[in-house]
Amino acid sequence: MINTAQIRAARGLLKWTQATLAHRAAVSTVTLNMIENETVRPRETTLAAIRRALEAGGVQFLDENGTGIGVRFASVPSPGAGGPHAPN
Repeated sequence: MINTAQIRAARGLLKWTQATLAHRAAVSTVTLNMIENETVRPRETTLAAIRRALEAGGVQFLDENGTGIGVRFASVPSPGAGGPHAPN
């Protein structure tokens, strides 16, 4: 499951506001803010919705695999590929 640091990092990569992510994940902005600030323990279904929205936006979550958890763009943009995160 993703953690709050990954959510914030993914939002930063995509240059999304909390409102943008909340809308795309179908959660309230207040809920997302509380999750990111670790003032509430989110439901797994909520984290799954947030993850799906961020992955649809073009990020990939990295699990603990010897190098540590993180987030990165799912693919490297190529000129004329039809979008900033379209596959090569």
